[in-house]
Amino acid sequence: MLKTFLTMMLLAATLPAQTASPSWRARLASAMPLLGHRNWILVVDSAYPQQVSPGVETIETNASQIDVVRIVLAAINRAPQVRPVVFLDAELPFVTDEDAPGVTTYRAEVKPLLQDYPLEQLPHEKIIADIDDAGKTFRVLVLKTNMTIPYTSVFIRLDCKYWSADQEKSLREKMAATK
Repeated sequence: MLKTFLTMMLLAATLPAQTASPSWRARLASAMPLLGHRNWILVVDSAYPQQVSPGVETIETNASQIDVVRIVLAAINRAPQVRPVVFLDAELPFVTDEDAPGVTTYRAEVKPLLQDYPLEQLPHEKIIADIDDAGKTFRVLVLKTNMTIPYTSVFIRLDCKYWSADQEKSLREKMAATK
């Protein structure tokens, strides 16, 4: 019995690190104070690839996509330092229920969750390339869900909550005027 237990513990120690489903919320909560503008949080479908860029951390949630999006947005909204800029795959509006049953329901469920945020739609490969590039310098937290509909991932780039793009532009103009 003890030998079996020790063997299991040794085997578990040699497996790649992966956060168990119940603790994904805890991992998100612990990451939020550390995340800032240019970091990303991705809520992805089950076929999303595990990326190898050094800053990318993938966590299996074993939860529904809609639930994870809702929880992530609530966590971002509570954070004093960041706000979300949301990206969706440009392919999503073209996926049909005939090809992917449930996609129309998904679009109807996710739309109200995202309506209050800046939203961009880009081709999937462009978003993946941007995230891969960001992961070389910045942290990317990937929360993998049990979603099995293609092009449904929600990509959230974090931006500064207390300093807007307009404020940054104004600052740069003031700086340029002094030269």
